[in-house]
Amino acid sequence: MWFELILAAALIVLYVAFWAWHSQGAGKLTQAEIDQYLAIIEKLPLPDKEVQAFTARVRPWAEADDGKPVYMFNLIHFFPRVQTFTGAPEFKGTPEEANAHYEKSLIWLWLSHASYPAFIGAPQAKNLINMQPERTWGNMTVVRYPSRRTFLKLISHPTYAPLAPYKLIAMELDLVPVSSGTVVPDLRWLVGGGFAIVFLLVGWIRLALFG
Repeated sequence: MWFELILAAALIVLYVAFWAWHSQGAGKLTQAEIDQYLAIIEKLPLPDKEVQAFTARVRPWAEADDGKPVYMFNLIHFFPRVQTFTGAPEFKGTPEEANAHYEKSLIWLWLSHASYPAFIGAPQAKNLINMQPERTWGNMTVVRYPSRRTFLKLISHPTYAPLAPYKLIAMELDLVPVSSGTVVPDLRWLVGGGFAIVFLLVGWIRLALFG
């Protein structure tokens, strides 16, 4: 009996700790925070015009913060070969390898901010609907951030600055923030988990009634 109680208490503590980690950074951004983060982002080692265009679009999005989690859709078009610009790293691999280096180097920075890729996939074919101008996509990645604050905090982190150029030498990018809506997990896990709960509940009831 004591073992079960201790185990239950330990699991509850671990879950509360996980919940706190997963929710860190929640809450609406203040104007002072926005100004502070964007001032740092403007100094990233990227082409000046691209940084200025990025911060000009980020500011109104940040100022409209609702304090809720955000999913960042990355629609990636890889260059035929790595590009260069003033301050860009000398990278001898392919654009795909440069992006892989960027994402691999970001893993611990992502996790330390309770952020992580929720989906990564490569297209199976060109767009099945004829839309002009047509673009080809090499990859689609969805990254979950606890809040807009977390996104700005992450890309203004000192660790991020030397990594950012690896992304821009590799690709053109459509970066679209999306509010969290209905998320349906893999139904196999959902149904299997439901059956497991029913099994454990029936066993507990039988044990309580019949010893």
